[in-house]
Amino acid sequence: MRTPEHTNKPLAGAVALSKKIRRRRDPGGTREAILEAARQVLAQGGKEGLSVAQVAQRAGVNRGTAYQHFQTRAQLIEATAAWVSEKLYQAVFGDPAVASRQPVESVNPKTITEHLAAFAMENPELGRVWLFEVLSSRRPANDPFWKQYSLNFAAFAKTESAQPNIDTEVASVLTLAGVFLWPVWGRSHARSAHERQELARRYSAEVMRLCLYGTLRPEKFRELDGHLGYR
Repeated sequence: MRTPEHTNKPLAGAVALSKKIRRRRDPGGTREAILEAARQVLAQGGKEGLSVAQVAQRAGVNRGTAYQHFQTRAQLIEATAAWVSEKLYQAVFGDPAVASRQPVESVNPKTITEHLAAFAMENPELGRVWLFEVLSSRRPANDPFWKQYSLNFAAFAKTESAQPNIDTEVASVLTLAGVFLWPVWGRSHARSAHERQELARRYSAEVMRLCLYGTLRPEKFRELDGHLGYR
């Protein structure tokens, strides 16, 4: 007499075969599954522990299929960083079709900073991988999020709402480096959801304070104030 386990074996085999057929007919879905698995591996152990074979196993695809999409570990990391950039863009700016046409005067810097800090706090490993890949790239302007963030900053610097002589490239790097390193210092992986929200709030609040007031009293450092060209 067959046991329930034996009875279910043909069904399990059919399900597995069905998944393989669907993946074979849906290369876009397979690629998305691989990138999602890569995101999970990166979030758990960083890029040092990532391999195409490991990601393929987590995604439920065979190695050959995974290597058809990503021939090397470097390609997989680069594609994952681009995928994270798209998620980051949506989390901070919203729909790309809308954000790319939005006048800079209508962009709320407080909202942008809060969304950025919240994403960084909830995705610490992914944020660091993205930051490293973009800053080490020869063409950082090709990254969708970096391009939108830096363009917004440059456009804002030309408005009457901005201080004169802002080096927007330096300011962009400082802000993004800070927001993705803050979760490391705050040990976000060991925090509760409420504590992560508080850490994100603290970061965005301090960035806004620095933007509004800085850390020095200009009247106490008149020589420095003149040297920086603020007068």
